[in-house]
Formats: sequence, C-alpha cells, structure tokens
Amino acid sequence: MSIENKKTAIDGGNHAALWHGRFQEGPDAAAVEFETSIYADMRLAQDDITGSIAHAGMLGKTGIIPADESAAIAAELAKIADEIKSGKLAIDTSAEDIHSFVEGVLTDRLGNTGKKVHTGRSRNDQIALDERLYLRHAVPELQAEILKLIETLASIAEKHTETLVSGYTHMQRAQPVTLAQHVLSWSWMLKRDYERLSDMVERINLSPLGSGALAGSGLPLNREMVAESLGFAGVTQNSLDSVADRDYCIELASDLSILMMHLSRFCEEVVIWSTEEFKFIDLSEKWSTGSSIMPQKKNPDFAELIRGKTGRVYGDLMALLTIMKGLPLSYDRDLQEDRENLFDAYDTVFNSLQIFNAMIGTARWNTDRMAASCTGGHANATDLADYLVRKGMPFRVAHEVSARSVRYCIEHQCNLEDMPLEEYRKISDLIENDVYEVLPADCCVKARLTTGGPAPERTKEQIKKLQQFIAECRS
Repeated sequence: MSIENKKTAIDGGNHAALWHGRFQEGPDAAAVEFETSIYADMRLAQDDITGSIAHAGMLGKTGIIPADESAAIAAELAKIADEIKSGKLAIDTSAEDIHSFVEGVLTDRLGNTGKKVHTGRSRNDQIALDERLYLRHAVPELQAEILKLIETLASIAEKHTETLVSGYTHMQRAQPVTLAQHVLSWSWMLKRDYERLSDMVERINLSPLGSGALAGSGLPLNREMVAESLGFAGVTQNSLDSVADRDYCIELASDLSILMMHLSRFCEEVVIWSTEEFKFIDLSEKWSTGSSIMPQKKNPDFAELIRGKTGRVYGDLMALLTIMKGLPLSYDRDLQEDRENLFDAYDTVFNSLQIFNAMIGTARWNTDRMAASCTGGHANATDLADYLVRKGMPFRVAHEVSARSVRYCIEHQCNLEDMPLEEYRKISDLIENDVYEVLPADCCVKARLTTGGPAPERTKEQIKKLQQFIAECRS
C-alpha cells in the first residue's frame, strides 16, 4: 500500500474515531489501515451489541441517563444486531473497530441519544467484555465437536473390543492389546481436553464492564446489575487487572495447543498405520489425495495437514505469550493483537476436529493385518513371566527366565507359543504344559483384567463411562 497523506472518514461525523475530538486533523490513511482491528473484531459484533444493551439498561435503571433514552438505545441496538445477522446491514470495514461501527450506526439513527451508550465505559473494558462473552458461547461449540469425536471413537471401539493389535513402546512391538483399547486411549485424552476447556470457561465467567479505561468510573454504575443481566457469575475485582488481563486468551490457546497436540499424535498414528508396511487402516478416498506424478499414490494428506497445523496453533500461543510478556499495567494497544491469534487458534482446532472426525469415522480397519502384528516379536514374553509369578517365582527371576526363553526363540526362529515344552523345562521346571494356554495373543489380552486394561469386559466399561460422560455433558 502506498502511503498517502489524505484524510478519511475517521476525521469527523458520526463514524469518526471515538477519540477524534482531541485532534485537529485526522490520521494518515496508512496509519488508519495499520491500526484498525475491524477485520478481527467483526465476529464480535453480536457480543458487542449484547454488552451494550446490558450497559444501556443499567444506565437507565440507575438514572444515569433517562429511562426512555435507555429503552430507545436498547431497542435500536437489537435492530442493528438483527440487521447484521440477516445481512441487511453490512459492517463498514473503514471503521476503526467493531465498537466504533456499532456506536456510529446507533448515533446515525438516534442522534445525541445514541451518543449516550458509551457513558461510563471505555473501549478497554468493552473489548474485555466482548471477548469473554464470545468465548462463553464459542468454547461450548468447540466442546460439542470434541464430544462428537469421542462418540465416533467409542462407536469404533464397540465394534472392536476383541480386535487384536500390537501395542508399541519405542515404536517396537510390546504387548498385544485391542483396537478398542487403542482408540479409547484417544478418547480419554479428548475427555481431559473437554474438561480443561470447562475449567477455563468458569474463570472467564466474570464481567469486567465498569472498569473503565483503568480506574473504574466516577458515575454511579452498577457493575453487578450488568453482570447479572449478562449471566455472569460476578464481576472482576480490580479495575487495572480487568482491562489488562488476557489470561483467558492465553489459557484458551494453551488448552487448544494441548488438544491439537493430541490430534497430531492421533494423526501420526493414522499416517503410520496407513503405510504399506503397517496397512492397519484404509482411509476413505474422500479423505485421501493422490500424487501429481505418481499415479499409484493414495496419501493421508488430511492427517498430515492436521499434524502440520499443530505448529500453527503453538505459534498462536507463543504470539499471545510474547505480546503480554513485557506490558506494563494497565491497557496497552499491543493487546489489540490478541484477537487474530486467539481466533486463528480457535478456528484451526475447530476445523481440525471436524476433519479428523469425518476421516476416522469413514476409515476401514484391516483386522487381519492387525492380528498378524501380534505374532512375532515375542510380545507375549511378559505373559510368560506373569505365568511364572503365579506359580510362586519372584518376578525378577521370572523376567530372566522369560528373557532366556526369548533368546532360545530368536536363535531357533520360532515364537514363544511354539517353543517345545522340553526346552522350556530346561530353563525352569515350573513351566508345564498349561503354559500354552496363556501365550496366544487373545489369551494375553483377556488376562489383563485390571481397571483400564484391554480385556474386552474392561474396554466395554470404558465405553460405557465415556457414553455416560457424553450424555451428562449434553444434558
């Protein structure tokens, strides 16, 4: 953009900047474009109006402005809200911010009465209110997507409580589990993500309005009245902190980063599992892409994109932390930069949840390939040790016996379940023919009956608890 020294609509009139009275000339056009936040603020329009209606109602009830003017302001603001929602009224992007736009339209329509809406408040406490109002309804919408994904995963688990698959540590085959157990592990991570967001919403549920620019107001405002009318649990307790605080933005971005990290880990496994080497999962063609040069390719691009976008959300969190790290109290214009990062993190996670849900919900599972992963690699070695423990052998000794048995199998290229009994008895005379009853992969899984374990009855308990959690959250 070329820098030209020309005046804009910000200089005067009803759509002038809310601070223009101090200045004899308006800012340069380049300065206006640089400082505007209207593009980020636009999504706050309805919440800005909701807050203004509550504020106007309080001004009228306390007698700070006449009751009839308070009612007129509230009625006109409601009309403006409806017109913006329907598209009849377009938001003017030449306005400095959403507050200026709404107040400008109100003043156009009501004249001096409209100019009374800002009595006793500042854009500093106004934006803090708008963001809190927005997050109070936006976060539950995000949580609804989390519940949908948990529901999808629980549905997959219900169908695969006995579908064997190797569990891994260090990306090496470790012990046999089930597909149900694996996808349920994802579900419990998501449940914690949901709960973290609920905790965050509780902390933002306080109204900062009435804190003014930084020092409250000399007018007899009733902050508690506004808070109650807006459904807040109460009011913030320090006017300086109220306008300077962006903890709720940082906390949300942090929660979203953890959630995105979980999605990224899920996607990493989907990418690995969809390789020819694993071939555990076959993604729908609707959620795969091809190659511009290699005709045979079927790429898990959507899983990779979610994994990649995790870095973007981390960046949003780091940007917010960096914006705040050196700010003196109370308000600084740097805080205007919070919205783009906050909304970007929110939108990225929201979209990623929807995409992952659709992708995983339409995938096909190669159960034969999964079951085959449980043979070879001696993943039942721990079960052999447990067998000996049940016969009275100390675990550390049993571990050594099992390790020696694995060594025999490696040298003779066989599996533990195929090792001859006479060879077992050369290592320990506690091993008897019943050892072959505990070594098959399905027996290993069924024996793991501890709470949270992969035995079918235990995974069914997990599914039931998650379904109860979903029902409680939706009730």
